[in-house]
Amino acid sequence: MDNITIIDIAKMCGVGVTTVSRAINNHPDINEETKAMIMRVIKENHYVPNNSARNLKRSASKTIAVLIKGITNQFFNPMIKVFEQEIQRKKYSFILQRVDENQDEVEVAIELEKEKRLKGIVFLGGLFSHSKEKLDQLTVPFVLSTIGMTDEFDLSDYSSVSVDDFKESYKIVDYLCNQGHKKIAVITAPMEDVSIGKLRYEGYKQALADHGLVCHDQLVRCMKEDIDSYSMENGYAVTKELLELNEEFTAIYALSDSMAIGACKAIFEAGKRIPEDYSVAGFDGLDISFYYNPSITTIRQPVEEIAEETIKILFDLINKKINHVHKIYPAELIVRESTKSLL
Repeated sequence: MDNITIIDIAKMCGVGVTTVSRAINNHPDINEETKAMIMRVIKENHYVPNNSARNLKRSASKTIAVLIKGITNQFFNPMIKVFEQEIQRKKYSFILQRVDENQDEVEVAIELEKEKRLKGIVFLGGLFSHSKEKLDQLTVPFVLSTIGMTDEFDLSDYSSVSVDDFKESYKIVDYLCNQGHKKIAVITAPMEDVSIGKLRYEGYKQALADHGLVCHDQLVRCMKEDIDSYSMENGYAVTKELLELNEEFTAIYALSDSMAIGACKAIFEAGKRIPEDYSVAGFDGLDISFYYNPSITTIRQPVEEIAEETIKILFDLINKKINHVHKIYPAELIVRESTKSLL
């Protein structure tokens, strides 16, 4: 493998990058069998720790890393394009690093920072719940982009750019309620999610409550954890399962457009129509939500603006022009063919 990194070794071994680092540095706090396995994989793949690079002055590097969870999510494509253009326009190098669902993105960032001598980091998407102690291990500026953060985080510990996921999710469910829908199913993230999934789900529940409607447990359907998060495949599998239960509902709200489109396929396969039998709503504003038939009612996020602001804040942090800042963009409710009024 060309330019193999410590992150690649960690993936091959099924361990965290800090575990690989402990093995390389002969740290006592590591299981001997694990250490032997890691060292064998290192030898087999001819990996050479980049110790010389770690000793160089950080100022010699002009590299920005974007760490992304959910790289299969189409929502991130236009953002990545903006990141690459803006970073290169500023004469910096750009690294896009995929982070698997079961990986700790801060661990990955810490090792990547050492190996590539980064100047800055963007964390994009995914579940983000790390302690201040963990974040303090990062010695370069970073920005969280499109990552929902709960109240347990101190705003002075990080910078962020996003929409208000609770507010925007409330907006689309409130719209469905105003159209006369009383039983609205939701495809949401696993309940242990403390990020975007939780915020959007809480917005759904609050909108129902404000309309005096009951949140039926059987209509709350969590994504499959063995399928890519927020994907068409996940929306299809969850909706197919819901329809087989023969539960009564008139609308289904998926926490992403991709899942909404997957839900549509399951509904059509069951011999039902959209929106005549079921209304379907999504979230994100993907291009495909417009071109799909029927076009999907959704919340459109200003993805290019979010990406541009993320990079602006990161370089302002790098150049010490600002302390931590938080930018929240408004999103737009787009009503299309997939929903109808029951009034």
